[in-house]
Amino acid sequence: LGKPTARQERARPGAQHEDRPGFQYDHEAFLGKEEARSFDQLSPEESRQRLGKIVDRIDDNKDGYLTTEELKTWIKRVQKRYIFENVAKVWKDYDLNKDNKIAWEEYKQATYGYYL
Repeated sequence: LGKPTARQERARPGAQHEDRPGFQYDHEAFLGKEEARSFDQLSPEESRQRLGKIVDRIDDNKDGYLTTEELKTWIKRVQKRYIFENVAKVWKDYDLNKDNKIAWEEYKQATYGYYL
């Protein structure tokens, strides 16, 4: 399991991201939207166990510590996965004729259809 560092500027329980109120923003950035929702349903003990496993996956060099770079790499990976999943979900809404291409007319119809 990941080991905490001796640094004093570690996040405090209940600490908030500066850009948005609440922990949900950081929670989603770290886990991804879907995974964050599943964590919301877990007991504190189950949540700690699963986070420990995730921290082990983030620790690329397996030294027991997380570096800023390891954390940045993890968050980028999570965000990319979210973007790809989101594109796959909305693709069906825009590809109206199901030819696996989105023409300008299809885009306009899916986006502004009831206005046109």
